[in-house]
Amino acid sequence: MKKHMPFAVLLLFLLLGAAGCSVRGGLRTERVTDPGIPGNYTLVLHGCRYLDDPETIAFLDREGDGITFEPYTADFNYRTIKGLSAAEALAAAGHFVACNTSFRSSQISSIFAEKGGVLGYELRPLYLPYTYGLDDILLTDYRLRGERMVIRIRLDPAVENMLHGGMHKLDQ
Repeated sequence: MKKHMPFAVLLLFLLLGAAGCSVRGGLRTERVTDPGIPGNYTLVLHGCRYLDDPETIAFLDREGDGITFEPYTADFNYRTIKGLSAAEALAAAGHFVACNTSFRSSQISSIFAEKGGVLGYELRPLYLPYTYGLDDILLTDYRLRGERMVIRIRLDPAVENMLHGGMHKLDQ
């Protein structure tokens, strides 16, 4: 039995990894070089809850495609604005993600569905690297759940540890 334990553990990790990849549903992001995007959008603004909130990001949810963007967080951590043209949504998102004093620039990426169609866009802030150690500090995970795209947003673990890791040492 002990001989087969490492093999069983390895097999379990492989199966869990494969299941995790398949749950994602083929969603992917790709950086946009020309932000000339058509259509109307619901703007989803996450973060900027306090001065220098690093977990700030904006999403442009294409209206009329049957998919609703939903951050996986408490309702008070985000807000939505419906019925914006692409230009209005991009302008409002650009202003929103610049709320951190370490903001350097922003980066826009398309969010593609499994079959290649664009479901919407994310506009993420890039920070001055000396503040957090790197410029792109957010990790986003997109999962389709029926007609909802659930978005998990979190800090890069190194940044999370830098900002909050030292607090746990006080408890020891």
